[in-house]
Amino acid sequence: MVSTTDYLKLHFIVFLWGFTAVLGKLVLLPSPEMVFYRTILAAVGMGVWMVAFRGTFKVAGPDLVKLLLIGLIIAIHWLAFFGAGRIANPSTSLVGFATCSLWAALIEPVAKGKKIQLVEIGLGLVVLAGLIIIFSFDFQYKLGLLLAVVSGLTAAIFSVINSKIVTRINAYTITFYEMIGACLGVTLFFPFYTHWISAGELDLTPALLDWVYIALMAWACSVYAFSVSINLSKRLSVFFIQLTLNLEPVYGIILALLVFGQQEVMDVHFYIGTLIILSAVIAYPFLKKKTKSEISLV
Repeated sequence: MVSTTDYLKLHFIVFLWGFTAVLGKLVLLPSPEMVFYRTILAAVGMGVWMVAFRGTFKVAGPDLVKLLLIGLIIAIHWLAFFGAGRIANPSTSLVGFATCSLWAALIEPVAKGKKIQLVEIGLGLVVLAGLIIIFSFDFQYKLGLLLAVVSGLTAAIFSVINSKIVTRINAYTITFYEMIGACLGVTLFFPFYTHWISAGELDLTPALLDWVYIALMAWACSVYAFSVSINLSKRLSVFFIQLTLNLEPVYGIILALLVFGQQEVMDVHFYIGTLIILSAVIAYPFLKKKTKSEISLV
């Protein structure tokens, strides 16, 4: 039985995920070090959750390796997402990330041996048009937007892989080991980071407020939100959940405007391109459902 509380919970966790870009901008610690601590706290938080609710830590050796490797992809995703927010701003990182569901629409059929639908190709071209509009004018955050698109691509990759693995392994177990893998991934990135980006230095001493913001991202936006989303999927349709998740960049951009004000106000072409991208993302579930309905009637 679906209740009003379920709908409110869904919108709340979408709000939390949209708020991660704002929290990432508020942290004074450089983004790689911030992601490093977030993955540690998320792994610890998920581990505590599993112990409290009697989850299982047991996985076969080959599966453990796969989960840790997926964690490396997650590390790239977070490094790109929060890096985009620092190089540009939260709105830019959220616009690039909004391409995630459409990347998934192209990657999933290939991964599962299915045909790519024309509607998915069409929407992909619409998203590309939106990005071209943003890039073609005097947009000062091109590198940030490129990183944000990479974050959307990598999110689609690990989401598709997880959708196959979750049929065999508990979702909490997957998250626990992937957070460990992500932490290892950031650690492996540190030598490159110190040599080419940070002039040989690592800042591993977060301020008190940094700990608060990182803990919120790790425990509220990762452990809590992920756990609630899994429980909601037992009562709400996948279609409805996916449709609501498309509001994440909308919530995030509004929150960024409220928190950072004038810093987030950009050229009109940014908003035209953003509107085109978000329109394609939001339209996708409707068009996908319509296509399936037409096929079922044939």
